[in-house]
Amino acid sequence: MSAEKKKSYYSESFRLFRKNRVAMVSVIVLLLLSALALLAPVICRYDPNLQSLRDRLQTPSAEHWFGTDEVGRDIFTRCIYGCRISLSVGIVSQLIASVIGYLLGVSAGYFGGKVDDVISFLIQVFSSFPFLLFAMALMNVLGPGLLNLYLSLGILSWAGTARLIRGTVMQLKNQEYIQACKTDGGGNLRIILKHLLPNCVPMLIVSITLGIPSAILSEASLSYLGLGVQIPTASWGSMISESQTYIRTHTYYSLFPGLLIIITVMAFNMLGDGLRDALDPKLHSGGSL
Repeated sequence: MSAEKKKSYYSESFRLFRKNRVAMVSVIVLLLLSALALLAPVICRYDPNLQSLRDRLQTPSAEHWFGTDEVGRDIFTRCIYGCRISLSVGIVSQLIASVIGYLLGVSAGYFGGKVDDVISFLIQVFSSFPFLLFAMALMNVLGPGLLNLYLSLGILSWAGTARLIRGTVMQLKNQEYIQACKTDGGGNLRIILKHLLPNCVPMLIVSITLGIPSAILSEASLSYLGLGVQIPTASWGSMISESQTYIRTHTYYSLFPGLLIIITVMAFNMLGDGLRDALDPKLHSGGSL
């Protein structure tokens, strides 16, 4: 794809994306959540781990907007700091998954043969296991902690991306410009990075965006089970786990972190759908990349 065609493609994609009101609302919501997470020390009046038994289990008020938990910690503060954990886990794990997925997918699609057979088998294996059970088993091996969450969710999430990249590369490798590059002496690494990667970037962007909600839900589930972020670090999943004893008498305790999970996951899903539609070559005036 020429530089002029690339510019036209991305310009048209941006125009289509801006016309999608649902996607634009999701962008605003995610920017707001990101700003809250980055500015947490400035916005929050309390330390997220500061305990005050005198203030335990207070209902939402002007002093404590979301109330307090069983040891007197401000729930609003912990929700904001928990946003940092959820966003970082979602983004970092999906970046890891995309790197692994691209490298394996492009290798399978470009080289074919036994390389394709082995990688396709691995894709089938990783796609067959229940994701959460697989993640629980891996976290038991690696041990709880934020870094291990990044690694485990990234290692387990690459199969879908690899399958998409493999199919795309199998179509692209027979294009005339790829064959011309080979004729001119272009090596495999040059073709993979200079010619195949740019054509896979839109797909990778959509894959990352749609993968982040699953990673956020997985982090919340693992933290709820005690296998993710450890106490006293604020996490939406661990907050819901701690609140289950008080769910009937102090509903607000689990309500706010639960709502934030729902809002964040919905926003990323809507953003991913909008990006997928905007980057679809079939919707462009040219009809193809």
